[in-house]
Amino acid sequence: MTEAPQPLYIGGERVEPAGGHYEVIDPADESVVGLAPEASRAQVEDAARAAAEAFVSWSRTKPEERAAILDRAADIMQREFEPWTALARAETGAPTAIARGMQVGVGVARFRRYAEGALEPVERGLPPQVTEAGPMGRASILGALEVRQPVGVVTCITSYNNPWANPAGKVAPALAMGNTVVVKPAPQDPLSVFRMADALHEAGVPAGVVNVVSGRSVGVGEAAVDSPHVDMVSFTGSTAVGQRIAEVCGRSMKRQLMELGGKGAAIVFEDADLDAAVMGIGTTFSFYSGQICTAPTRVIAHRSVYDRLIEKLTGYLAFMKVGDPAAAGTVVGPVISAAHRDRVESYVELGKKEGARIAYGGERPVVGDGRGFYVAPTLLVDCTNDMRVVREEIFGPVVVVVPFDGDEEEAIRLADDSDFGLLSYVWSGDSARAFRVARRLRAGGVGVNTIGRNMEAPFGGFKRSGVGRDVGSYALHAYSEIQSIVWTG
Repeated sequence: MTEAPQPLYIGGERVEPAGGHYEVIDPADESVVGLAPEASRAQVEDAARAAAEAFVSWSRTKPEERAAILDRAADIMQREFEPWTALARAETGAPTAIARGMQVGVGVARFRRYAEGALEPVERGLPPQVTEAGPMGRASILGALEVRQPVGVVTCITSYNNPWANPAGKVAPALAMGNTVVVKPAPQDPLSVFRMADALHEAGVPAGVVNVVSGRSVGVGEAAVDSPHVDMVSFTGSTAVGQRIAEVCGRSMKRQLMELGGKGAAIVFEDADLDAAVMGIGTTFSFYSGQICTAPTRVIAHRSVYDRLIEKLTGYLAFMKVGDPAAAGTVVGPVISAAHRDRVESYVELGKKEGARIAYGGERPVVGDGRGFYVAPTLLVDCTNDMRVVREEIFGPVVVVVPFDGDEEEAIRLADDSDFGLLSYVWSGDSARAFRVARRLRAGGVGVNTIGRNMEAPFGGFKRSGVGRDVGSYALHAYSEIQSIVWTG
């Protein structure tokens, strides 16, 4: 498939990009999916200014109006579900089932959720307080009201691994709260985000409320962060880039929401259901070809089940078909680019040099005529916590396994010996122990005998895995400021 050249979306208008267009490449066969726009710094500033101007009226619209627009946009996404799924698959290399259910499908669901979220109460009465007479005035009873107000203009910088669920999880709650947005999608797969903007435009979002600017130049992202019109930055991506964004935001006290890297620890105790653990850990290989920060990529297995776990993981991998994302039966598609493929493969080689053993994978798979950016699902075993493959985020279909011999204290120590703390996992047949260990882990979320997520539970990370929480009502809170109104009765 080849899309027509994509314009920018600024102030409710389609705008020709000052920097021309660049090719978006299908990771599966290296064909051209379409031409994405390269914005200039001035055009990004135009987008931020349009958002600031639109904020004045949009922030005062009735919640019911905002809800109706989000709902209509979800209807349009549902109407265009099949062609937009095909586009998402072509841009990302995700197998069809993932592109349908985890990308476009989740995007629709998040717009529905925040259509409802726009109607959630934003005011909360606080208990009155009796004050004695003094320097602050006469004795009185002071009432207080907590009010959540929109932040203002939010720059949403989204990740390449999911060009539907990730931006929808930012844009929809931000709009529901009355903010306006400038969206800067990942340069590898921005076309799906422009389709989301098309849906909002058709749904009747006022001019300037949503703006989408893209580009491969670092300057595009920098302009979207440092613009004086921007009040908040919501970023999903690497910790290194997040740190640079945070430094810029700190200079002008911009609010931040950061979902950064992860190296999810999966503790497998001696009494664990190994089949369930293998199914959970195996998602690292299949979901987005391991390009997911929540994956259980770092397995910490009790020595008594270590060999059996490796045997079961190896058997599981043998049935994972690597291939064309559009082909029936494909479980593992390509990674996003040749550069990222080379990076993942370099980590596998590094692991071998560090003393890890390849229990499965390690070779570059050949699919079709040999084009495409495919990486074999790889299992590295006999690892130790000081290895770089254990400590650093690989962001590919690679799982490392570290054995432990002691009790839960050792397992917790190994799991927490990491710069990251996004999601971790515990598998144990003893529920009391599993929950006890979960509460001790320094991670923003812990799955107990599951990799499933409750989509109303707060999501975010400890340590270098991020700042703030979103998902469910927590996302509405993330895109709001708390105001106190106090009066005397």
